[in-house]
Amino acid sequence: MINVQDLVAAHLYASEEAVLQDAMRLLLRERSDVRIGLAIYRYEHEDISLARAAALAGVSWPQMREILIERGVQPRLGPKTLEEARAEVQALREDFEDSGERH
Repeated sequence: MINVQDLVAAHLYASEEAVLQDAMRLLLRERSDVRIGLAIYRYEHEDISLARAAALAGVSWPQMREILIERGVQPRLGPKTLEEARAEVQALREDFEDSGERH
């Protein structure tokens, strides 16, 4: 079996940390269930905004809201900071622009 040290020894990566970072990027790119699970976890435990959770999950703001509800997580109402409010507005703009392109 190949291990992290083999990839570093073969000079394919500079360090074990670089191997792990690349593996995480690929995992999150390929596995939507992992992205969504991570976004839900961070929404619940790190107090990120709904817009940020949607961006992490790779879904729209309304989709993320529905996913949270389906998983039994109550979406928080309203942003706590100006930065969160701006992120929410930007996420909504992008969602409206995307829905306009589909019609």
